[in-house]
Amino acid sequence: MNWILVAEIIYILIIIIVCIRIILDTGSSTKASAYILLVIFLPVIGIFIYFSFGINYRKRKLYSKDLFADELKSQVKTLIEKDRDRIIKSHTDGLDKYSSLVNLALNQIFSPISDNNNVELLINGENKFPAVFNVIKNAKHHIHLEYYIFEPDKIGMQLIELLILKAVQGVKIRFIFDDFGARHLRKVVKRMRAANIEVYPFYKIKLLFIANRLNYRNHRKIIVVDGETGFMGGINVSDKYINAQSNKNKWFWRDTHLKVSGSMVHTLQYIFMIDWNFCSGQKLLPDRNFFSENLLEKYGDMVGQVVGSGPDSDAPLILQTLCRAISLAKEEVLITNPYFIPNHTLMEIILITAFSGVKVKLLVPGISDSTFVNMANHSHFGELLNAGVEIYTYTKGFIHAKTMVIDSELAFVGTANMDYRSFDLNFEVNAMIFDQHIASELRQIFYEDLKDASQVDKELWKNRPMAWQLLDRVVRLVSPLL
Repeated sequence: MNWILVAEIIYILIIIIVCIRIILDTGSSTKASAYILLVIFLPVIGIFIYFSFGINYRKRKLYSKDLFADELKSQVKTLIEKDRDRIIKSHTDGLDKYSSLVNLALNQIFSPISDNNNVELLINGENKFPAVFNVIKNAKHHIHLEYYIFEPDKIGMQLIELLILKAVQGVKIRFIFDDFGARHLRKVVKRMRAANIEVYPFYKIKLLFIANRLNYRNHRKIIVVDGETGFMGGINVSDKYINAQSNKNKWFWRDTHLKVSGSMVHTLQYIFMIDWNFCSGQKLLPDRNFFSENLLEKYGDMVGQVVGSGPDSDAPLILQTLCRAISLAKEEVLITNPYFIPNHTLMEIILITAFSGVKVKLLVPGISDSTFVNMANHSHFGELLNAGVEIYTYTKGFIHAKTMVIDSELAFVGTANMDYRSFDLNFEVNAMIFDQHIASELRQIFYEDLKDASQVDKELWKNRPMAWQLLDRVVRLVSPLL
């Protein structure tokens, strides 16, 4: 009995120490509360979950972002600030309203704003992949790829075969894959390396630290070709993203991607090179081959800014830019997101915006690849509906696009979901396009998607069976951990 008492006292002390660690280490009070509840009410298992998934890597930088030497970094920063001032002054009709948002994004040293871009919306995989293949076929110097999911299925192997062909032609290819999301790619890595393609997993999963490393995922989807053309957005490499009649996939997969030419590509290149130096252990340095001077010419007249963030960032910059953009809306906010589990800050910004008379419309999946996540989505519907937010659930298939349109003036397209994971744990990248043409096009696509969606009725939602309401609320308690 004495040994049992001693064990109980030791365990209580461990619980207290872990709870103190959670309070000191976790920035979000909501997340801290969730972890403390787990630790207290799930003996041993709760502690394991926290140390596996709850460590705050924003306080423990995974790697350095110093791609440029200090002297060069200072010169680059000066040029970025001069260019920002010039662009804002020369686009007073559209950028005055968003100058604070531009400055916020510039807190990331290499998130410059530029006005010489051409941006093309690529809707669904059947439009993305032909564009990607066409650009890669014409590559001359290098191809950089970074993907969360890359399946060695039909489309994946077609792309790999093309990369091998380009490697044989002397094009330098560097490839980063997430060791969890693209784990099936491991079986063809040897073949790729044999063809002189450099391939590295991002934050390689090791057995001893498997749970913790699974938690920090590289969710980016980036391609940069010859430092001049880039692709980014929500579409991974897999047959399921292609809605062809011959595709056996039963779901219609609705997604959005971007093809970018112009100086915005420099930021995509910068993000890739930082990630590459981390996972490869190399010291890839910037030069004219990677940051083409040709991009200083006019590829178009679209103004844009690329923003990356992750557990290596000083702040959750993507969350901050989304919140700031919503707060600047005067007429309309259109949000499409597959995993809508907003933290307190984002939720309050949306509610305040809706209560202020701005039309806010939210499009989320009706059919999801995760029932649990869908329930967490639903747990926020009541508050949103009460504030006047119009909520639509997509019924044609699964909507995976991560987009937002503000007042038909500003468009967001990227990889980040509106959930705790994307804001705090994942490595993500978003593009902000300050262009009425792109914003209007994306707005039109949003309303086309609504034709394949059902609007959530406020009264019917309020009068759902109590069991469903309780279940949604229970899931919401652990939503910070999803």
